[in-house]
Amino acid sequence: MKTLIYSLLGPLFFLAACTNGKNEKQDSAVADSTTKNVSRETNKVKKNQTAALLSGYLKLKNALTTDDDKQAAAAGSEIVAGFASFDEKSLTSEQARAYSDIRDDAKEHAEHIGSNAGNIAHQREHFDMLSKDMYDMIKLLGTDKPLYVDRCPMYNNNKGAMWVSEVKEIKNPYLGKTMPTCGTVKEELK
Repeated sequence: MKTLIYSLLGPLFFLAACTNGKNEKQDSAVADSTTKNVSRETNKVKKNQTAALLSGYLKLKNALTTDDDKQAAAAGSEIVAGFASFDEKSLTSEQARAYSDIRDDAKEHAEHIGSNAGNIAHQREHFDMLSKDMYDMIKLLGTDKPLYVDRCPMYNNNKGAMWVSEVKEIKNPYLGKTMPTCGTVKEELK
């Protein structure tokens, strides 16, 4: 009788073990899929927030290319508002630390630009530093569209300066209408 019970229980345990392995694989696949979806959504949120900040930055850049200090000031204020509404909860702890450093510096430059309508030379000085911060932020968080990193070799007594642009065509924000096409594309960001 014991032999009969053991012979019946053996295959049951074998089938149960096989079924558990199958469920673990399915559970693992579902977890991987969920993690990938959450990761994609997090990246999408980060890129959307980056896009909002980038929109203000590009308005600023375009205002400076046409020597429009008032529009530059408005764009600077828009960038400050963008930083205020940025949701840092979607960032990893490492990204949050790097973003915090970028945010503090960039926000200060955007505030100076926003409060200096009528002083385009001062706005351009802060745009130089803001551009470096925006470049770092894009590298950190990504972008949803192609961007170009341009460089003007003549700005700041031939020390040069870079900026980020949405178009491949050079439109120089540092020299404005005096030399609108001075510069070269140095990098493409995707």
